[in-house]
Amino acid sequence: MEIKVNFLDNLRLEAKFDDFTVVADQPIRYKGDGSAPSPFDYFLASSALCAAYFVKVYCKARDIPTEDIRLSQNNIIDPENRYNQTFQINVELPEYISEKDRQGILRSIDRCTVKKVVQQGPEFNIETVADLDAGASLMAMAQTDAEAKTTILGKDLPLEETIANMSGLLADLGMKIEAASWRNIVPGVWSLHLRDAASHMCFTNGKGATKESALCSALGEFIERASCNFFYNDQYFGEELANAEFVHYPTERWFPLTEDDSLPEGLLDDYCLDIFDPEQELQGSHLIDTNSGNIERGICAIPYVRQSDQETVYFPSNLIENLFLSNGMSAGNTLPEAMVQCLSEIFERAVKKQIIEQEIVLPDVPMSVLEQYPSILEGIKSLEDNGFPVVVKDASLGGQFPVMNVTLMNPRTGGVFASFGAHPSFEVALERSLTELLQGRSFEGLNDIPLPTFNSFAVQEPNNFVEHFIDSTGVISWKFFSAKADYEFCQWDFSGTTEEERDGLMGILEDMGKEVYMAVFDDLGANACRILVPDYSEVYPADDLIWDNTNKALLFREDILNIHKLDYEALEALLERLEESELDDYTDIRTLIGVEFDENTPWGQLDVGELKLMLYLALGMHEEAKDQVEAFLSFNNNTVERGLFYQAVLAVLEITLDDELALEDFVANLSRMFGEEVMQNVIGSVAGSVKFYGLTPTNMKLEGLDRHQKLIESYKKLHAHRAKQAGISLA
Repeated sequence: MEIKVNFLDNLRLEAKFDDFTVVADQPIRYKGDGSAPSPFDYFLASSALCAAYFVKVYCKARDIPTEDIRLSQNNIIDPENRYNQTFQINVELPEYISEKDRQGILRSIDRCTVKKVVQQGPEFNIETVADLDAGASLMAMAQTDAEAKTTILGKDLPLEETIANMSGLLADLGMKIEAASWRNIVPGVWSLHLRDAASHMCFTNGKGATKESALCSALGEFIERASCNFFYNDQYFGEELANAEFVHYPTERWFPLTEDDSLPEGLLDDYCLDIFDPEQELQGSHLIDTNSGNIERGICAIPYVRQSDQETVYFPSNLIENLFLSNGMSAGNTLPEAMVQCLSEIFERAVKKQIIEQEIVLPDVPMSVLEQYPSILEGIKSLEDNGFPVVVKDASLGGQFPVMNVTLMNPRTGGVFASFGAHPSFEVALERSLTELLQGRSFEGLNDIPLPTFNSFAVQEPNNFVEHFIDSTGVISWKFFSAKADYEFCQWDFSGTTEEERDGLMGILEDMGKEVYMAVFDDLGANACRILVPDYSEVYPADDLIWDNTNKALLFREDILNIHKLDYEALEALLERLEESELDDYTDIRTLIGVEFDENTPWGQLDVGELKLMLYLALGMHEEAKDQVEAFLSFNNNTVERGLFYQAVLAVLEITLDDELALEDFVANLSRMFGEEVMQNVIGSVAGSVKFYGLTPTNMKLEGLDRHQKLIESYKKLHAHRAKQAGISLA
């Protein structure tokens, strides 16, 4: 994690990281002002807080209340060496906690991350640099031997060379990449959370049998997502980029809207139109991209090559971002390697969807076969030794597809987690199923997996597949665990040279009668591509382009960002659009308009329901505001502070709407309850003199929105590099 420090007045310091700011000072006796804890005080507190966190996690997983648990820490200083200190952590446990759980709580404290880092003895590297914002920060992610040449199945270059190449590419782009966390909870299963130090929304998760392969996976995914602009999917780019020479890629083409809003000529081909617009309901305005929101410019489309005849077909960027999400994109040492990964991912998700929705019973992989892969079997046995039964299944549907499955059961909660992996190699597909299962997860995290069901409607519900796509936490059918399989086990093998594997996977799609479209994105210096297989690799249904398109943001974005400047009529119009849209009240505003707010602010917590409530207050619609605030208090999970504010609002609305009550009779005691400052803002909100309390003013230039600005600055690095490669001046 990158922490940037600013020097304030006197000895005060300000540390900024993620969306947080921490201020430190020194005691008056050390010439400070005593306005904040010292840096060392924060260090001591971090140890105690970390210990308490692990106690909380242990108790929460076992439904043990923590109200009666107390924890304290003292640091005992050696009088002859003040740097030699003992941290004494005491925990007071109520009598009703069993001896087993008492020992479990102590063991959980022993896992405290701060404690382990201190005990390990961190190494400090201190040096001057020309520019804090330049260069990649991949130090110590994988301590690889420079002379080593580790080759693994599925990679055309040794891991060490792959890591060096990808790290260098990101450094050239000015990306500072950091490892946020590593996990290795069972043998042969590593995972890594990697992110841009300057914009934490740009992150990836890698997995592999070793830390080097996990790092390769995370770096490859980072480059693929940067190359395909996926980090910025659905996000508003701002006015500058929306009007730049190009918005997404130098090769993009803009199609002006027609007078009757029909689809412009030249978009898609007949094959795609039959799939994406079978009822001829799709209009040009449905395809304005969310990122630019530039209606005057028209529809931004990206060229893809139809693989059956190498003809270029233009796909609206809006269609891709709405329907395909991250499915079918990859980066590799070579283009064929990237294509194999793309196609494997497409098969993994499509076959997984078919198996789950049709409640197909898969055959178990015989133990005699698993024993051929001892490192994988060791990881599976480790899971079972930790109390998690595992079933390993052949998901190839009788040898048709290169897909495997590993499913974990949690007897403690009754939950199950089905993980799928695909690759032309049986071994690689099996390994990916296992590493995907534990990617970024702790044993405690396995307590949150859902229970299986016999309810076929729940399994087949479209959003269930979306949950499986995002993090595999959707539900599966109990029928999945039947001993009566629908297919015979097949120890399949689609492997060969990388080119042979690519051709074999393409051949499967050809035999299925599918058209395949591919775009190569090598303008950042990587072998990256994206493959679309219409009517097969979509995540969302095609009618979402009409009924649930992300570019509905264009109906609301400008007015919401300028909400403090809107007059009465404009506020009325905004409220009317929100009500007519029939948006769920729990839709958060940052998702609706494609703008990232600091999650710890009222903007970051704001949803459609609360916005409508604020509009009712601003418009003096007290009856409607009362109904809305009651709903908010009943169902909203906003902050405690925000909840108390609306409790006070409800009280004032009740008084205001009752002809027999006078507000001045209640102000004194309401102020004692909620505080004078809060009550001034509550009374002002109901009277209409205070509008949109808590929402700091911003505008279409995104002023004051640091989190979103960091994301845009990240994108501008890619945009500038592409412009330079294409010989385009951005001045």
